[in-house]
Amino acid sequence: MNEFDIDSLAAYLHLSPQQVARMADRSKLPGRKISGQWRFSAAAIHHWLEERIGLSDEEELVEVESVLDGSPGEGEEAISITAMLPIEAIAVPLAARTRGSVIGQMSELAASTGLLWDAQRMADAVRDRESLHPTALDNGVALLHPRRPMPRLLAEPFLALGRTNKGIPFGGANGALTDLFFLILSVDDRGHLRTLARLSRLINDTTLLDRLRAADDAAAVRTWLEQRETELFGGS
Repeated sequence: MNEFDIDSLAAYLHLSPQQVARMADRSKLPGRKISGQWRFSAAAIHHWLEERIGLSDEEELVEVESVLDGSPGEGEEAISITAMLPIEAIAVPLAARTRGSVIGQMSELAASTGLLWDAQRMADAVRDRESLHPTALDNGVALLHPRRPMPRLLAEPFLALGRTNKGIPFGGANGALTDLFFLILSVDDRGHLRTLARLSRLINDTTLLDRLRAADDAAAVRTWLEQRETELFGGS
């Protein structure tokens, strides 16, 4: 679906049509009126949800994730961050020392799995996204991704994770430094949002972040992620 009307967007967001119309009238949803009827670009709605995820606390993330999981596509499975993170796509440490080298090395790391076919194109797309708005959070984590999914470059959706030995300036609020970098590689907007929402819930846990920073190797990183994901989501 490339476009929603009031009713289809209400079903997608698990809201009433009246709530969606009210939000649109108050400019709280990205939309436009055509012949007096609201229309909403699917891409714009996905971008709006992405921004909402980035600003959400745990309770709001649960709500957003329930919305995204509440209207699953045919044959759609639950998101598993651990399953999406090949051990060969984890670098501890990541040798990069600058913003540009982080993006380049994270793309090369992802390509080393054989699941990303063009590291340079991905790096360029991630740099373009970062130039619009940095993805660095105030907890020292950055959630790198291109502005839109690039399915033609990927064998399947997956993640890469790098940890630098020291925090580096990456656009974090109030000058916060960043040392944990996730690269989110999705094949469609919906999958990207579902991955982003679940990953955001995981990295809200400061104990998990401490363990990832102290982990000796990629296997330990993956073990801590799997343990916390199981605690939060069970077998889903």
